[in-house]
Amino acid sequence: MAVEIVEGREVTIRFDGGRCIHARRCVMTQPGVFRANVEGAWIDPDAASAEEAMDVALGCPSGAIEVTRKAGPQEAAPRANRILIRENGPLAVHADLHIKGEPAQFRATLCRCGLSKNKPYCDGSHAGNFTASGEPAAQASTLQIIDLVGPVEITPFPNGPLGVKGALEISSGTGRNTNRVTQTALCRCGHSGNKPYCDGTHKKVGFEAP
Repeated sequence: MAVEIVEGREVTIRFDGGRCIHARRCVMTQPGVFRANVEGAWIDPDAASAEEAMDVALGCPSGAIEVTRKAGPQEAAPRANRILIRENGPLAVHADLHIKGEPAQFRATLCRCGLSKNKPYCDGSHAGNFTASGEPAAQASTLQIIDLVGPVEITPFPNGPLGVKGALEISSGTGRNTNRVTQTALCRCGHSGNKPYCDGTHKKVGFEAP
């Protein structure tokens, strides 16, 4: 899907339909800005204040929505890097995020079912086709929340897992801390017996992804 860029008086809104997972936080939070089920232009940046529009962007888990102010503060990296494990769904990342081959960003939802046609990003293919807990067992870590800063590098290894380098928390879908790491490998084939972590099963199932 094409990227839409809409200029307003105070902000510019960029919408990447290929990244959208239809969390619907935009249309539910600012239905005047993001007008669902209309023909033609559906984004109106001037239907809310710059601050309200920015709040919508910050609430978009996939990073499909980006809001740039024409004056004033822009979106910044979070105070603590985090990956949220969605029940039967993707990995929602909020961090100073650097995915190999992609521009720097702060928000993304990454495929862990192995079915997305837009890897490493989620495209919704997990719905009805993937079962995985969002509540894995907790693991001990010496990292504190104040330690979870700095860049997080994610490398989608060809035919393999997501390699992660950088301090972050891996949280359950309900927000519980399950682990804090500086390096790990996360399953993206959908078949690991130790989700969300890779256990090498991608080799057995013949997982293929760039």
